[in-house]
Amino acid sequence: MVEARAGETRRVRRAPLIVTEDVELLDDLLRLCAAAGVRPEVGHGAPEGRGGWESAPLVLVGDDAAPRLRGAPRRRGVVLVGRDQDDPGVWQRAVEIGADHVLMLPDGEQWLMDRIADVAEGAGRPALTVGVLGGRGGAGASTLACALAVAAARASRRTLLVDADPLGGGLDVLLGAEAVEGLRWPAFAQSRGRVGSTALEESLPRLHDLRLLSWDRGEPAAVPPEAVRAVLAAGRRRGGVVVVDLPRRVDAGSVEVLAQLDLALLVVPPELRAVAAARRVAGAVGMVVRDLRVLTAPASGAAALDAEEVARLLGLPLAGEVPVDGRVSAGRGEGLSAGLGLRSGPAGTGSGAGMAMGGPLGRFCAAFWERMPVGMEEGAAG
Repeated sequence: MVEARAGETRRVRRAPLIVTEDVELLDDLLRLCAAAGVRPEVGHGAPEGRGGWESAPLVLVGDDAAPRLRGAPRRRGVVLVGRDQDDPGVWQRAVEIGADHVLMLPDGEQWLMDRIADVAEGAGRPALTVGVLGGRGGAGASTLACALAVAAARASRRTLLVDADPLGGGLDVLLGAEAVEGLRWPAFAQSRGRVGSTALEESLPRLHDLRLLSWDRGEPAAVPPEAVRAVLAAGRRRGGVVVVDLPRRVDAGSVEVLAQLDLALLVVPPELRAVAAARRVAGAVGMVVRDLRVLTAPASGAAALDAEEVARLLGLPLAGEVPVDGRVSAGRGEGLSAGLGLRSGPAGTGSGAGMAMGGPLGRFCAAFWERMPVGMEEGAAG
């Protein structure tokens, strides 16, 4: 694969950069790269130029090399790798070089091999991944997640909608698509290691030009955290947009989802009791997610707080105010479809030509994606 830039043609880098002088650690990292089918570039100190450092999709820095990289340009995708589980200074060194993760071998070998393989498979940037959760029950987070996903798909972005709340009743029901064929979460309970991104996409129910991973109506199935991580990572590798409907509780499975989010939206009704509840949710979620912002839900009474006041009380940036849309009734797929102006055929057969975003909620979601940095050419539906 090649891409043209500034009149030149260059090969897109899919191999990680390893920076270390620790021979044993280098052997381990080369072994993991070989297992993932990747041939890395190896350096021993601070990069002489910005080319390799900035263009590598993943940089694996040995703990021995961290002091030499303190002046290197900051970038995402840096993993600090060491072996001493009891070294408290490793976290400080990670901060100094701007590392996204700290990994200790041999415990973290499987995670690292998966990450290296992601680099080899990925043809472009990972999906912009947005999570939506309610500050309290009944805030309308699930409805908003569905609306955001439909709006992204309507804008010709490859879109995956993930239901991460096993007790939420199923987003397929909310969208009126419980009869659409395709795999649900219980089918992935035994997933370990890598999940093929293309195979995942093709196995899921398709409706309104998006793919949906939801729960079924059987007995709740325990999906291990490692399966959650593998499935979501596969969905993100396809690019475009991933929208996740999150539970308000934080457990091992939801932590795996939160760790992969680019942005989390906390939906909070502008009421004092709702704000008090949302503070607890924000406190737990904010320990994991990198970017947490608040959206105020439609007000239900005359004593509603101002949106700016809600954000101030929670200590979070304000992402906007979800508008009132009388045609959207929580828990009813037909109400949501009407509110979004979905005029497609039966669930699962919708096409972009027969679908239009209508109503205040639809317009709000369309405007939200217009502000987000999603590359249309890389995340276009296909």
